[in-house]
Amino acid sequence: MRGLDGDSEGVRRNEGGGDERYGTGRHRRTAKAASITAAAGLVAVGLSMAACSSGGTGSRDEGAAGTHEVAAAAPTPSPSAAGEKRSAERVDPIALLKADPKIGERLKTDLKPCVADAYPVDASYGNLTDAPSPDVVVNVMTCGDAVGIGTYVYRKQSDRYENVFMAEEPAVYATIDRGELVVTKQVYAKGDPVAYPSGEDVITYRWSGNRFTQHDWVHNDYSRAVGDGGVDGAEVQEPAPSEPPAN
Repeated sequence: MRGLDGDSEGVRRNEGGGDERYGTGRHRRTAKAASITAAAGLVAVGLSMAACSSGGTGSRDEGAAGTHEVAAAAPTPSPSAAGEKRSAERVDPIALLKADPKIGERLKTDLKPCVADAYPVDASYGNLTDAPSPDVVVNVMTCGDAVGIGTYVYRKQSDRYENVFMAEEPAVYATIDRGELVVTKQVYAKGDPVAYPSGEDVITYRWSGNRFTQHDWVHNDYSRAVGDGGVDGAEVQEPAPSEPPAN
């Protein structure tokens, strides 16, 4: 049997031609063998850890797995993973409203451009109903003071959009917040101007089965001390203009 350095039967030739049996050569061979054994152990541990991290069993019949095989074994994200960004299929909100059989003819008749072909309509896209395509939230407002008069949610079914939620009342507006439908309704007391309601109701809806159900409700009362001339009609003094700095 040949040794690790190529000598037969543990014999090494020195420079003087004599035999050096199990002398310094043996120590060198022992150290070299130990280092090779340690390196092999580290390689084995590394391959074992790589197999564990990639979900493998740690043993292969055809030999050690290459680095490209370990990378290929890493799990890939599912296309339906939560938080996936989906492109919004733009729709014509005016066409949706006018073709909607649930909307009354009066609103359709009053739905006209404010300027040129600019309608007082906002459209938002997002995931509300877990449909394959993004849902569409449409808000209709007045031209003069931009007060919401109707909000609608459309869900795509096959090749058409279906109205799955609607609220038609003064000062209503809906938004999409992390998969939930949030509807804000301004609350007016007697004598409140349009620009200064007394408060608001914020209602959160979640999709359940085949419809929206109310999940949360918050009411906010607005202060009357700001925006309408002071408390109880008291006049608010304007700050005096400051003097220019002296040169």
